[in-house]
Amino acid sequence: MRELHKSKTFVWGLFFLFCIIWCYMLGARTLVPTDEGRYAEMAREMVATGDWITLRLNGIKYFEKPPLQTWMNALTFEIFGLGEWQARLWTGLCGLLGVVLVAFTGRKVFSERVGFFAALVLGSSFLWAGLGHINTLDMGLAGMMTLSLCGLLLAQRSETTTLQQRNWMLVCWAGMALAVLSKGLIGLLLPGAVLILYTLFSRDWSIWKRLHLLKGLVLFFVITTPWFVLITLKNPEFPQFFFIHEQFQRFTSKIHHRYGPPYYFVPILLLGIIPWLGVLFQSLWNGAHERSASSGFQPKKLLLVWTLFIFVFFSISDSKLPSYILPIFPSLALLIACHLDNASNKAINASALLLLIPGAIGVALAWKIPALAKDAFSQPLMAAHVPWVFAASVIACIGAIAALLLSRRQKEWAIVALAASGFVGGQLLMYGHDPQGRYSAGVNLVPAIQAELTPETPLYVVGKYEQALPFYLRRTMIMVQHMDELEFGLTQEPQLWIPTLNAFAIKWTADHAAGKKDVAIIRPENYLELKERGLPMRVIAQDPRRVVVTNAMLKPGEKPDPSRTSDAEMSQNTSAPETARSALAPAAAPDASVNPSAAASAPKE
Repeated sequence: MRELHKSKTFVWGLFFLFCIIWCYMLGARTLVPTDEGRYAEMAREMVATGDWITLRLNGIKYFEKPPLQTWMNALTFEIFGLGEWQARLWTGLCGLLGVVLVAFTGRKVFSERVGFFAALVLGSSFLWAGLGHINTLDMGLAGMMTLSLCGLLLAQRSETTTLQQRNWMLVCWAGMALAVLSKGLIGLLLPGAVLILYTLFSRDWSIWKRLHLLKGLVLFFVITTPWFVLITLKNPEFPQFFFIHEQFQRFTSKIHHRYGPPYYFVPILLLGIIPWLGVLFQSLWNGAHERSASSGFQPKKLLLVWTLFIFVFFSISDSKLPSYILPIFPSLALLIACHLDNASNKAINASALLLLIPGAIGVALAWKIPALAKDAFSQPLMAAHVPWVFAASVIACIGAIAALLLSRRQKEWAIVALAASGFVGGQLLMYGHDPQGRYSAGVNLVPAIQAELTPETPLYVVGKYEQALPFYLRRTMIMVQHMDELEFGLTQEPQLWIPTLNAFAIKWTADHAAGKKDVAIIRPENYLELKERGLPMRVIAQDPRRVVVTNAMLKPGEKPDPSRTSDAEMSQNTSAPETARSALAPAAAPDASVNPSAAASAPKE
């Protein structure tokens, strides 16, 4: 039988089917807090204001991250309009780019079959495929760092010409520059540290002569410098906050309250690499024992150093989130692919069994998921996830069993079976989570809120900040009492919020007395406190996480519209694609006596 990786029809057909599922899933779910709502809203405001230099969130300066992802999202909104798949398009493309890059690099650096296996491994790894469908900066960073890693691997091959070496090294330098514009200095520091460690462990000192340092640094600074200069000129406070607070203190302190123990990423890695857990450690071992001429380039050793250093770096950091280790998955995919190229059927069987076990557990216990609900409201949402968990578990079992049956005589088919079941099962798990995502984002309340709003109606958010609702409502909010992550911006422009509940109560009551309609989204605890004070409030929508009220009371004999406050609209789609500029309603400015400059800071047509 002809080997699968040599069949262009099969390879391209499989890739085409993979792309269809990958792209469809970009728009299949609600944007959920915090990251997805935040970065979609920042891009929406960028399009609305036309300011592509100063980043803002909720109309407030937001300097925590560089602009690349916001630029890409805003560009997508300009071209395709506002929507969920548009907000995830850049993330999805970065995930796809990683799959294509490891396939191409594996083929060129190792063999055609290694490239085929590397694409299967990365595309089906649970964490990579999952976060490729979440609008977060870490997939953009990982995509650009993969560009840098693969550029370096391709440039250092012994068979490259001088011109090819230069060009691929420039790709490497461009990848580092784009990584810096994605998430900051780690886009340069991590690859640089990896290169130093690789040199020490491999004693490949000559690699420094092949880096094209001068040309590379020129390209790096041409790409990165303009934005940093322009934003500093417009906002002199930017450098101290971005370079000291964000790039240094977040990794050396618990300032962002994202602390985790040193082993924090171990379970994330073990879960995230499924369905390839059975070959993970042997692949790392093989990378450590690569045999090569003492002066020759050792690609497996570079991949191993890349994987281990980045994993350890984030493990010892005082700021941890699951997505931080994404950049190691392309290097792991190449190491695993190299191992699979020569592995016996026992290695494939090990991975199949480690996929079969959780699959079987899922089949047996999926029905118990609703019992994990924290309250009665969440129980039916979790119950809605049960069929999808069951389906994903069944697919995992089928793929694992197929791999066990095929591994002895049809190795490539067994690996394809593992990859297909892992990818499809993971996507089903994410798709089935959407009812809980809608609740988390609050989008089921959007119709009731929109029915009460006009462009001039002030919209407050009290005691919390809603990360997703501004995007779905197409407007910013006036924050009350709670700064959330916008503390720096609000200290720079304190007129853009109301710092105390007392000040809000005075403003709310005065507007009611003057016949001016306000709307507020309030944390339940704050709602009860304000109710005890006797503030005029009519509830228009609510769920356990938020209460939406207006100060416009019903007239005598007038009845509330039950469709605005009931759960009948739970399934209503509030995110149909729209033309970007026509959908970007300006935020309602607070009264000038409280917030005189909010109109200037809010997005305008």
